[in-house]
Amino acid sequence: MRERGTMSASVAELIAERIETMPTGERRAAQALVANYPLVGLKTVAEFSQAAGVSSPTILRFVARLGFQNYPDFQSALQDELAAQLQSPASRTHNPPSPAGGPVPAMLEATMENLRETFRYISERQFTEIVDKLADRRGHMLLMGGRFTDPLARYMTAHLTIVRPNVFHLAGQESMWRDRLIDMGKRDVLLIFDIRRYQESLLRFAEKAHERGVQIVLFTDQWLSPIARFARHVIAGRTAVPSAWDSSTALFAVAETLIGAVTSRLETESAERIREMENLR
Repeated sequence: MRERGTMSASVAELIAERIETMPTGERRAAQALVANYPLVGLKTVAEFSQAAGVSSPTILRFVARLGFQNYPDFQSALQDELAAQLQSPASRTHNPPSPAGGPVPAMLEATMENLRETFRYISERQFTEIVDKLADRRGHMLLMGGRFTDPLARYMTAHLTIVRPNVFHLAGQESMWRDRLIDMGKRDVLLIFDIRRYQESLLRFAEKAHERGVQIVLFTDQWLSPIARFARHVIAGRTAVPSAWDSSTALFAVAETLIGAVTSRLETESAERIREMENLR
């Protein structure tokens, strides 16, 4: 019942797919789980219900809506995800896959599947809300990423800087990031790229930004960075491929799709801005 594509859907993906149709109580259970993923779901039904502020029967209905036969099956899926979340490149190299047909076809098929599954779980409503926020020129937009995902933040910054003002990439040492917090507030948006193994410095910064009312858009993997608890929007991309390394291709595609949508939304303003930039060259 949970199978989608060639890889079982994660609990986070199932939530993203079904949360808009959930009753209020089940939605609160979903939000509580995403805010402390996956640990809240590994507690007892009573503890989960207390954390979510709903009844135990509501938790069981929530689990059933996600397609699980019972609570132990739900917890077993989360335990598998937690094990995957904690994997390092070294542990994935220890037992390398043996793809049929060689590494190139296997990588290509896995990458295509990642793209299909990533976009399957991004709702039109969520995408529109993110574009609305990124196109709002009244605030500042700041972008940052982790050790392997910061190039995605830089790439997105380079494009969005052309189509709207006040777009900044946060680079350098963590102390320099914190210095920017003094100028950040409720009208600003912070885009963060963070995939396993999640970066503690990004989590600390996200928490501080959240305390100042900054709206956070998180780009992460299907197992969810802890930053999800502070994010207004979470894009969970598929990253697993037959390699010791995770792939950022799906998140790159999401970033390019957002860049295109924001450019279209600001068509008049961006065209004028581009012409002026060309005149300054």
